[in-house]
Amino acid sequence: MAHPVHHAESSARKYGGVPSDYQAIHDWFDASKAHLALFTHRALRHHTQGIFEAERVFGAALTNAAGRDIPVRWIGEQHVREDCQGRIPSLADWFTRIQPEPWMANGHIDRLCPEMEGDPREAWIAEVASGRTLLGLQDWMAGRAAEIGVAVRAPTSDTRSGVASG
Repeated sequence: MAHPVHHAESSARKYGGVPSDYQAIHDWFDASKAHLALFTHRALRHHTQGIFEAERVFGAALTNAAGRDIPVRWIGEQHVREDCQGRIPSLADWFTRIQPEPWMANGHIDRLCPEMEGDPREAWIAEVASGRTLLGLQDWMAGRAAEIGVAVRAPTSDTRSGVASG
């Protein structure tokens, strides 16, 4: 769907009440359009974790104008399905498709453990996608380095600027 108003109208048709009963939730899901007006803005909230976050923000249910209690999770699931071709992706589905760049890891991706074969990002992404690790890249690399007996130089933090350095 193109606009949160259309999602709200869809919710009213599906659950009763009026579109304004649902508007705030659909606006919240699409708020990231203010920063990036491309479909990729959906990576912020259009997934399973985003649906549960909406429930935390808006409560477990809302009472629509028809007096019916509607679970916020249902509304979030409806929004995500309407925007993601009928599916509800996980946060990992979005994150594993982000092309890692050196600046995303303070420039330490290739320096932390040079003894690892190939690009360590690819192995880490595969482990995250398969559910074998929940660790961030840096922690995962440190663990891998410890397994093979290689010293890993962790980034330090300049306490004056709060900027990590290597």
